[in-house]
Amino acid sequence: MTNYQKTPFHLVDPSPWPLCASIGAFSITTGTVMVFHNYAYGDNLIYLGFFILFLAGGCWFRDITREATFEGNHTTFVQLGLRMGMALFIVSEVMFFFSFFWAFFHSSLSPAIEIGAVWPPKDLLIIGPWGVPFLNTVILLSSGVSVTWAHHAILENNRKHAIISMYITLFLAKIFTLLQAYEYIEAQFTISDSIYGSTFYLTTGFHGFHVFVGTYLLLVSTIRLIKYHFTAKNHFGFEAAAWYWHFVDVVWLFLFVTVYWWGGV
Repeated sequence: MTNYQKTPFHLVDPSPWPLCASIGAFSITTGTVMVFHNYAYGDNLIYLGFFILFLAGGCWFRDITREATFEGNHTTFVQLGLRMGMALFIVSEVMFFFSFFWAFFHSSLSPAIEIGAVWPPKDLLIIGPWGVPFLNTVILLSSGVSVTWAHHAILENNRKHAIISMYITLFLAKIFTLLQAYEYIEAQFTISDSIYGSTFYLTTGFHGFHVFVGTYLLLVSTIRLIKYHFTAKNHFGFEAAAWYWHFVDVVWLFLFVTVYWWGGV
């Protein structure tokens, strides 16, 4: 009997990777709590969680790539659903960061008497906006330009320029992450230093994690680009990564203007 698809929908096969990814995320969360409470082996649990998450993500991307590129399951109708799903995911991420900005403005527009009724809190040596933060802004915006260059190169079937621009984007993303790590190391306050420290590290820290995720997505797209998986008419995997990266750019602009510049004056 000949098998044929009765609907335009694609029903995915059972996969162990969502469970593995959730175990990795749980390990990272548990390890972070252990570090905050000075428990032993908390940092090791964080490293293990990132390893599991990275490995599960790679295997998951491999399966999705196989479904899209080699099995042909990502029809036009399925791609429309993927686009809507990615757009809604980014909207949910906007709401996620909105909560942190809400906390920041709630505390900064009406500072409590416990922190001296001023913002930034009294006697807190904060990070100036025109050093590493401004440099990171230039770097991240430049990476947005290079990933847009890659998109136009794919549309024009210019594979060489697409690969070069993706290499540039990955390099800039790595530099951004290293500079943010340097900023944390040199900072004169911690996450436990009043509401300013809490909102600062939560907002910038989660943005840094999103940069890590976006870099991973761009790395996968670069590998697929090298392996001839993308064409001018079929490259949604890259588009999803580019959308996410532009979202990261916009969040950082808001973060730089509000937290570093306005909130640090």
